Amino acid sequence: MEQAQKPKQQDSVFTNTNGGNESVAWIYSFGATMMPFLGICYAHQRGLTVKVLNAVAKSPVGVYGFFALPFVTLGMEKCIYDTVQCWQGIDPNVIPADRGGFPSGGGSLPSFSLIAVQEKR
Repeated sequence: MEQAQKPKQQDSVFTNTNGGNESVAWIYSFGATMMPFLGICYAHQRGLTVKVLNAVAKSPVGVYGFFALPFVTLGMEKCIYDTVQCWQGIDPNVIPADRGGFPSGGGSLPSFSLIAVQEKR
């Protein structure tokens, strides 16, 4: 008689029964993305947000400078995202065949990465 096969043990977040590290790859991108966010939260807690808004309002462009803030913050977010992608060995300018369109159109924009695409290990 055939023995009943044991169900394969489900991989946890920290281990991979196949011997690879694919199941923990998300931790690197999560951690690398959270570090700048935590810095922003700390700066906000220390009152930097109010200082930035006051500086923009008192600048030569005045309150119209507030219209630039969304573009600046989106640029910062894209810089972090592209840098993390390059760190993981993924070219942020390549659009996979199964992706495209909104909201996956970041590959059509120039890369804001701070590092070159790393070699996958």
